[in-house]
Amino acid sequence: MNTSSHSLETNLETAITGMITFLYYKDLPTVAIFYEEVLGLELVIDQGFAKIYKVAGDAHIGIVDETRGYHKANPIKPVEITLLVADVDAWYKRVLSMGVIPLSEPRDLETPHLRMFLMQDPEGYVIEIQKFL
Repeated sequence: MNTSSHSLETNLETAITGMITFLYYKDLPTVAIFYEEVLGLELVIDQGFAKIYKVAGDAHIGIVDETRGYHKANPIKPVEITLLVADVDAWYKRVLSMGVIPLSEPRDLETPHLRMFLMQDPEGYVIEIQKFL
């Protein structure tokens, strides 16, 4: 790998300006309700078969109908979404009040030093709600 002075960070023409992580689903309408109502994410692009939600800054999550997207939904979910929040316990109470059954209760971890809990979206992707301590 060439790490010369042609760094992508200093080249405006090739600078990365954002990110979208796409996840593929069988039941897009149910998942859309989860991302909008439970997670409270802002829908910024709705293409019908694909919806893109703003997470923070220029980071986004895209949810896609498997019948129209590049990939198919898969029962194995090797991706975990981590959302960084100010108050993990407030988020835990929020999702409980909306009928979501978390996979874990909020807890502190020593390494790395953080507070977190886990839940799943309607099709099984794990979502970690986390705050660095």
